[in-house]
Amino acid sequence: MTDRLSRIARGWDQAADGYVAYFVPRFAPWVAAAVEALETLPDGPILVPCCGTFPEAELLLERFPGRELAGIDLSAGMVERARERLGQRVTVVQGDANILDARWSRACAAVVSAFGLQQLPEPEAAIRSWTDALRPGGRLSVVYWPENTEDDGPFAAVAKAIGERSDYSWEDRLLDGLDAVVERDEFVAYPMTHPDAATYFDTSNHGGSMRALALARGDDYIAQLRQRYLEQAPAGEWTHHPRARLIVVRKPPSRAAAAPPTS
Repeated sequence: MTDRLSRIARGWDQAADGYVAYFVPRFAPWVAAAVEALETLPDGPILVPCCGTFPEAELLLERFPGRELAGIDLSAGMVERARERLGQRVTVVQGDANILDARWSRACAAVVSAFGLQQLPEPEAAIRSWTDALRPGGRLSVVYWPENTEDDGPFAAVAKAIGERSDYSWEDRLLDGLDAVVERDEFVAYPMTHPDAATYFDTSNHGGSMRALALARGDDYIAQLRQRYLEQAPAGEWTHHPRARLIVVRKPPSRAAAAPPTS
């Protein structure tokens, strides 16, 4: 595991409880959109890479009763909480979801992932690996935070305070050469409300994706970042409408299944 991936995993281990309490309910509309985008599926299991605490599980179990359901996540802390909540109803394993191992190749009826893709070191390779896991006729539904998530709001304010642009050049190439039919590629936005600017920042630091940044740069950096962020933030309750990108692709049916009957 690279240093970066190790730091991300440790960050989510530390953030797991805060994430469950604060961000899981706020991200729920996007998770539901990813699950609802799955239409008719072939037989087979449903795989959820970057499952975190697995908020997709209940929705998938309700919509596709009787299906085998499996999740993969790099963070041992996230996996532990998912197992505690879901018990034997699903399988949750700790592992790198960027490139799936061979046992998932052409095995899955569907692959669903919410807000993991943008954290991976090779998003283009990941989405190809996830598509390769599909059976003919299977569907991949991915929702992730793109580079242009919002023009204002706390996400944008933190990015402005950091003042460094992450490399999102992979977004333009994400669907190039994908062995699947793109059924949807659109932005979906929902309102999200925070009690105030400080609550959002502090929860992101201790219960969100900022934890990995704190591990990399230290508490002094985070304190300075917090000050810069609050200087531009409004007072009081803060509602914004962040945009996530939703992508749904379908694996073409096999030639044998697609061929018309001969008699």
